[in-house]
Amino acid sequence: MEHPLRNKIIERVKKDIESGVYKEGDKLPSEFELAKQLEVSRSTIREALQFLEEEGFVVKRHGVGTFVHSKPLFSSGIEELYSVTDMIVKGNKTPGTIFLSSIEIEALEEDALQFTGCSFDNLIVMERVRTANGEPVAYCIDRAPAPYLPNFSVHATKSIYEILEEEGRTISYAITHIEPVGFHEEISTILQCDPSTSLLLLKQMHYDDHDRPILYSLNYFRADKFKFHVVRKRKKSSEE
Repeated sequence: MEHPLRNKIIERVKKDIESGVYKEGDKLPSEFELAKQLEVSRSTIREALQFLEEEGFVVKRHGVGTFVHSKPLFSSGIEELYSVTDMIVKGNKTPGTIFLSSIEIEALEEDALQFTGCSFDNLIVMERVRTANGEPVAYCIDRAPAPYLPNFSVHATKSIYEILEEEGRTISYAITHIEPVGFHEEISTILQCDPSTSLLLLKQMHYDDHDRPILYSLNYFRADKFKFHVVRKRKKSSEE
């Protein structure tokens, strides 16, 4: 069923966003104000805004209003394995790193189980904030057996993928678990998020081409800067 009036409002708001009348993060006028400006009913405005939210142009914050959604810095299939550095570069931004801590700790029994097949006594644990053009966009905790990073320096600016490759350990694939995270008192503050900005947590164990686990990462991404999708294929039945 066609909704010409609603579609006209949708195109008008899209045009205003694309032309800069409303910039990223700007609050739109209220439904009442928009209805008055565009000379349509509030129900038409409500339908148009709902469509725009579903398409990712705006975001509604309960009790606050409707805002222009920030364009994601990086958007790709989650089946593609990139370092955070590569993600930022592909978003045409300059990557940077703020080191919060880097320590070597004694490995526990569960660490030995997690990194099956590796003989080690200690783990390197790194806590970093990744930036894009100086803006904090991701909080990362990386854990790897100390023998895998014998020359690691807290001042290294390279991707940890590159550092591992220099030590002869190339990451071939990762098993990833994705969890949505609401406002996190510590991490959201570090990433300078407002209370309405959620986080995406990617828990990843990385493996080399011999299926050996070599790096475990907890990466918290600002959901307004990163967007991931998955290509799902239907399995053909044996009868087809």
